[in-house]
Amino acid sequence: MEQTDRYIRFDWAIKRLLRQKANFSVLEGFLTVLLGEEVKIIEILESEGNQQTADDKFNRVDIKAKNDKDEIIIIEVQNTRELYYLERILYGVAKAITEHISLGERYYEVKKIYSISILYFDIGKGNDYLYHGQNHFVGVHTNDCLEVTTKEKDALVHKLPAEVFPEYFLIRVNEFNKVAVTPLEEWVEYLKTGCIRPDTKAPGLKEAREKLVYYNMSKAERQAYDEHLSAIMIQNDVLDGAKLEGRMEGRMEGRMEGRMEGRMEGLAEGLEKGLEKGRIEVARNMKKLGVPMEVIIQSSGLSEKDIEIL
Repeated sequence: MEQTDRYIRFDWAIKRLLRQKANFSVLEGFLTVLLGEEVKIIEILESEGNQQTADDKFNRVDIKAKNDKDEIIIIEVQNTRELYYLERILYGVAKAITEHISLGERYYEVKKIYSISILYFDIGKGNDYLYHGQNHFVGVHTNDCLEVTTKEKDALVHKLPAEVFPEYFLIRVNEFNKVAVTPLEEWVEYLKTGCIRPDTKAPGLKEAREKLVYYNMSKAERQAYDEHLSAIMIQNDVLDGAKLEGRMEGRMEGRMEGRMEGRMEGLAEGLEKGLEKGRIEVARNMKKLGVPMEVIIQSSGLSEKDIEIL
């Protein structure tokens, strides 16, 4: 595919440029394509300066939007590997729910949440690039879906649990390996490659071609963006190396201990020790490279106190 312009990566744009109201149309187009209904952004939930803790920078959602049913949508981007990612998703959804209902309000004021995670790392096994999760209550013996009857404004209303409980979308960017045909595929292609078709009709991508051109940024912005890309490459290289080293060391220690205590127990314990050493090596190398403390904490899983003494 020809690409006459160099476009800014989505993970950088969503943290900087797409927070501007004038650029909301890009995000609105993406959410509209993914959810299959018109979406409008209401506000930005978090800025980089109002986090309560360093870890919270990576656990808070970024964008608050609503669809035509007045349901809340949250979107976040995760660029590098992180331990306990499913727990992180649950944390973000729980915060969104509790922060958007005031004390004393009735429970029917709770709005539905859509959690959309754009993953630039391998979260596990699976052949698809897009996964969707939703709550259903299915009869253990009858296999039917439960429908709840409630009373709202003097009327009986029938609701499926899926209409109330959150929905989750996981976009595994690196698993997309096909020719883009649909608007959604064009969006995922851009998320992965940074390429946007000159003749695209996908909602939001036409606006992205105008607003996310690399050379439209100032020199200082381009320098910060290039440093961001370099930091991502360094993190991934260091983490890949540490992961391989940890596996090898874990196997060696596991074999030695397995001879005395049993192969299975020794291998598991050795692997755990190797991975721990790998996380320490990750933190030490990233600290030498001048990577910000918050990023080191996120990538290694170590505490700030442990990192400071390395």
